[in-house]
Amino acid sequence: MTEKTERESKFKSRIPEETREHYRNAREEMRKGLETLFPAGFIKHHRAARKEVLLAWRSMLDSVIENIDEKTA
Repeated sequence: MTEKTERESKFKSRIPEETREHYRNAREEMRKGLETLFPAGFIKHHRAARKEVLLAWRSMLDSVIENIDEKTA
């Protein structure tokens, strides 16, 4: 079992399924509510911006890992 799967398993065993289901439903309703507050274009651009930020972090982390590999090689 991978580390992520083990963490998820521990989380699921501590939080009752009913509670997790309520959380999922609340999250979905909140998303629907936010979509009514903002124009459709905002949501689309927000998601694109979020993806770009994550890609920037990925690039930075890859660079740091490469530097570590070069120093330890």
